[in-house]
Amino acid sequence: MPPPDTSQLLTFRCPKELEGLLPPPIPAAQGLPDWLKTMPQEVSSEIMGGQNDTVKRCPPFVDAMTSGFLIPLICDIKFENGEFTWDNDLPPCGTINFPRSPLGLHDSTQLTGTPFFESDRFVIKFHNLWTIEAPEGYSLLFTHPVNRFDLPFTTLTGWVDCDNYRDGWIHFPARWRDTNFSGVLPKGTPVAQCFPVKREKWSLRTAVFTEEETQRTHDLIGLMSRETGVYRRRFRV
Repeated sequence: MPPPDTSQLLTFRCPKELEGLLPPPIPAAQGLPDWLKTMPQEVSSEIMGGQNDTVKRCPPFVDAMTSGFLIPLICDIKFENGEFTWDNDLPPCGTINFPRSPLGLHDSTQLTGTPFFESDRFVIKFHNLWTIEAPEGYSLLFTHPVNRFDLPFTTLTGWVDCDNYRDGWIHFPARWRDTNFSGVLPKGTPVAQCFPVKREKWSLRTAVFTEEETQRTHDLIGLMSRETGVYRRRFRV
């Protein structure tokens, strides 16, 4: 029997003491927010005159949210009056050291000169206790969960070569955006979304339309103005 194909397999590992205690990473399609599930596909619009599709019918919007994998918050975190608290009862570890708190921080001076810098505010860091191994030649792009502006934080974007760096933790710096938030972020809340990206060298060029390309664009724009769902039917993979 041939060995299984692992060319498109991400492997998430955790210390054995934490098996069954940590919420696992999940395919992003399994972690869609309730607001996307319950929102209508079309609404009446006085401005447009008649019915108008919502973003729920926009394949690029939905496909971005359902691609890749979501990394979960490891326990409930309460934020109230500018203070974070949590109760994270992890067992002692006899094999390897790992953070026992769900949060760390970055000194604000590390962001000096960036739009994120605020002298009186730390940047939090969500701790992730899963190592991640990608196939050879692949890196992972980590970013804020796509289109999740309902979350009170914004995770910063980073790129990690997880085919080589596969035995260490990857934590996620984030800016706590909603200072008026008061409540609990539940265990399992997505704190980052990751996308496997094959490392390749690309270049670019610019060009003007040929007559044939002009006609193709003219025909496509006309078709899309007359019919709905053209991209979904003809171009979406």
